Amino acid sequence: MTDCVHIIVKGRVQGVYFRAYTQKQAVKLNLSGFVRNLADGSVEIVARGDPEGMQKLVAWCHRGPLLAKVGEVTVMQHHSDEHFVGFEIR
Repeated sequence: MTDCVHIIVKGRVQGVYFRAYTQKQAVKLNLSGFVRNLADGSVEIVARGDPEGMQKLVAWCHRGPLLAKVGEVTVMQHHSDEHFVGFEIR
């Protein structure tokens, strides 16, 4: 059974390798989807995989990479028919 979540991470999360480290975490957890920067300075993540992997990714998003300063993490269930192949940086 797979789950899909939409995550918005706010704080100092652009220019600190947040997307690259998110991709590494997602691949390690066998998740598919994407991560991208948004115009307002936040990072958007859509990820699909098993519930345990999703929980680990969300927990990681609250910390982020060493240089990040995460201020807020919003997690919502994501309902989409989009098929993801791997986990990409957009």
